[in-house]
Amino acid sequence: MRTYSSVPFSRVSVTGPFWHERLETVLTRTIPSQLRMLEKWDIRESIRLPQPVPPLTQPRGPNGFTVQVFWDSDIGKWIEAAAYALSHRRDEEVEREIESMIDDLERAQAPDGYLNCWYLEREPENRWTNLRDNHELYNAGHLLEGAVAYFHATGRDRFLRIMERFVDHIAATFGSGPGQKRGYPGHQELELALIRAWHATGQRKYLDLATYFIDERGTRPGGVHYFDEEARARGEDPKDYWFADSGYEYSQAHLPVREQTKVVGHAVRAMYMYAAMADLAAEHDDAALKAACEALWRDVTERRMYVTGGFGPSERNEGFTRDYDLPNDTAYAETCASVAMIFWAARMLNLDLDGHYADMLELALYNNALAGLSLDGEHYFYDNKLESDGSHTRWAWHRCPCCTMNVSRLVASVGGYVYGLADTEVAVHLYGGSGTTLPVAGGQVTLRETSNYPWDGRIRVEVAPEGAGRFTLSLRIPGWCQGAAARVNGDAVPVVPERGYLRITRAWAPGDVVELDLPMPAERLHAHPDVRQDAGRVALRRGPLVYCVEERDQDVPLHRLRLDDGAPLLARHEPALLGGITVIEGTARAAEAKAWGSALYRTEPAPERPATLIGVPYYAWANRGPNPMQVWLRQ
Repeated sequence: MRTYSSVPFSRVSVTGPFWHERLETVLTRTIPSQLRMLEKWDIRESIRLPQPVPPLTQPRGPNGFTVQVFWDSDIGKWIEAAAYALSHRRDEEVEREIESMIDDLERAQAPDGYLNCWYLEREPENRWTNLRDNHELYNAGHLLEGAVAYFHATGRDRFLRIMERFVDHIAATFGSGPGQKRGYPGHQELELALIRAWHATGQRKYLDLATYFIDERGTRPGGVHYFDEEARARGEDPKDYWFADSGYEYSQAHLPVREQTKVVGHAVRAMYMYAAMADLAAEHDDAALKAACEALWRDVTERRMYVTGGFGPSERNEGFTRDYDLPNDTAYAETCASVAMIFWAARMLNLDLDGHYADMLELALYNNALAGLSLDGEHYFYDNKLESDGSHTRWAWHRCPCCTMNVSRLVASVGGYVYGLADTEVAVHLYGGSGTTLPVAGGQVTLRETSNYPWDGRIRVEVAPEGAGRFTLSLRIPGWCQGAAARVNGDAVPVVPERGYLRITRAWAPGDVVELDLPMPAERLHAHPDVRQDAGRVALRRGPLVYCVEERDQDVPLHRLRLDDGAPLLARHEPALLGGITVIEGTARAAEAKAWGSALYRTEPAPERPATLIGVPYYAWANRGPNPMQVWLRQ
C-alpha cells in the first residue's frame, strides 16, 4: 500500500534562510541549553541510579502521580535531537555526552533486558504493574527512537543493541501467547519507535511487536479491559481512575483502533497512535486501518483543529472535548500534539499523495509547533493560546519538559519532511530552500530548490538527472494558493493540480529548471459558524503563516480594535523585526474611552477613530516579553 517514502533528513541539505537559521539556533543554543537543564533538574543524574535514592524532585500530585516516571523519555528525546544535530555537523562534546548517557543506561539495564530507571531505582518489584499511568512503554519508545537516530547519525549501534535487549524483553512479556500479559502502552509512542527500528534494522520482530500493540489496543479479551484487570491486580478499584468517566477514551483504548471514528482524549497520545496506524496500514496493506486513519483525519481537521494547526482545547485532559469547541484564551493546543500531527501527516502522505495532508503538515509546522520554541532557542511554550492578556509567557523549563525536546527534534530533522520518493516520481512537499540527490527511474537525480519561502512564493527547482529515465516531478500547490503559475525552462506550463500537486512528467535533462509562482496575498479567514468563540471575528493569513496582533505594535489595547470589513491588507517585510519577518498592515477602527465619562454602561456606543492594525506571524509572538495577543480579530 505504501506508494511513497519520506526522504530521510540526513539526505537533505537545508539551505534556505528561514529554516537554516532555525536549524542553526537549535544546534548551537537549544540542544546545549537543554543538556544544562537536564543536569540542573536531576534528569541527567537519574539514569545513573544514584544511591542512596534521592527524594523526589517533582512531588506527587493529588492522584499520586509524579512526572519523574517519564524522565527516561526526556533523555531519549534529547539524544534523538542531538543525533540529528550530529548529522548536520559533528560535535565532539555532544558525542561524548551521548556516549556517557549510553554508558549509564547500559549499566542500569537489568540482566533480563528491562530498562526503566524509575522502576529500577525506586520500585523494582512493581515493574509492568501500571501500564495505564506510568509510561514504561512510552519511555521505551523514546529511548528506542534516540538509539535509532544515533545509529543513523554515527553508524554506532551500541545503544541500539541495548534497546534491542529491552525490546526482546518487552516482546517476551506482552502478547497473546501462554503466560504473556495482554497489555499495551497507556501512552502510545513505542509503536512509532518500533516501526522506525524495523526500517533501520530490517528485523521483523520490531514490526510484529508494533502490530501487536495496535491490534490489541481497546480489545476486551474475556470481556475485561486490560487496564481494569491490572488496576484490580494492584488492589485498586478501576472506578477510582481519574479519567474513569471517559471509558478509556483518554488514552484511545475505549475501542479497537479500526472501530474508532472520533478523535477523543489526550491529543498527543492520539496523534502518535494515528501515525503508527498509518505506518502499519502501509506495511501490511491494511485497508481497514487506512480507512480508520482517513475517518479520524476528517474528524480532527474538519471539527477539532485550531486555525494555527493546534489540537486539544482542554487543559484537564490535555486534549479534545466536543466538536467545534475551540476557545482562544484557554486553548491548550500542546506543542507536542502538533509535532505528533506532523508525524501523522507525513505518513498519510506516504500512503496517498494528497496535498491536503501536506497542507496540514505545513500548517502545524509553521504555526503551532514552531510557536513552541522561542527565537533565541532557549524558551518554550507547552500550551499555545490564541488569545492572551499578557500573562502567558515563555518559560526556560517546565516540570514536564516533553515539548522542549519534541520541538527541537522536529526542527533538527525538518529536512525529512521536504521530499517524497516513488520508483519513477519525486514529490516536493515543502519549500524554503533545500537540496537532495535521489535514486529514481533507474538513475540518480539531484534537485536544488531555492526560494525565500515562507515570505515569498517564487520557487526555483533545478533538476540534474544522471542516468535517470523519464520520471515525474510533483510540486505541491498549497491549498491556500490561488492562481499559481509554472514554467519549465522558461516556457509556461498549465497548472492543473492533481490532488494538490502539479505533476510534470518528461525525460529530464541536466540544466532543466522549473519555476513556480505561488501568489501569497494577505487574506482573512472565517471560522465555521458553530465555532462560537470566533463568531464575528476573522483571522489573518499570508501563505503558510497564520498571523496574530500583539498589543505593543498597536496604539490602543487590543480589545478596542476592530478590523475594517473589506479594507486592503498590505504585506511589508521588516528585516530588523523579530529576526526578519513580513508584517500585515490593515485599516482598523479604535474605540475611544476619553469621552466616555464615568458611567459603566450607556445607551450610545463609544466613538471610534481610524487606526492601523499590525499583524506578526503567530510563531514569533511573545518574543518581546509579556504582551497581550489575539489571533481572532473583531470585524
